[in-house]
Amino acid sequence: MDGDQAQRRTRVVLGEVAARRRPTDRTHADLAEQTPVGEALVKGLVRAQLALALRLALVVVTGLGALPLLFVAAPGVGSMKVLGINLPWMLLGVLSFPFLVGVGWAYVRWAERNEQDFIALIRKPEQ
Repeated sequence: MDGDQAQRRTRVVLGEVAARRRPTDRTHADLAEQTPVGEALVKGLVRAQLALALRLALVVVTGLGALPLLFVAAPGVGSMKVLGINLPWMLLGVLSFPFLVGVGWAYVRWAERNEQDFIALIRKPEQ
């Protein structure tokens, strides 16, 4: 009888824990295990961030690089004065800094948006 009582009291605990466990999120698992799907998701984010950086770099190069060309093409613009300061000095020495700060602010805002889109994609329930 002691053998029968010992067998009746035996419980399988791991089976109950596994039954209560919620189903795993495949996207999180792909990222954590660095599967090809997870790598593709991360590469997509990196590509989006790189594309954003290149576009804004092009804006800076075009915006600041066009100014010397303007002064060469139109020498009259280069000799103009604003508040007693030559226009080229005003544009390149003073106004370029707020322009760069604005581009930097836009980059941070749009990069964070890309990251939020990535997180939304990861949290999106599988259909």
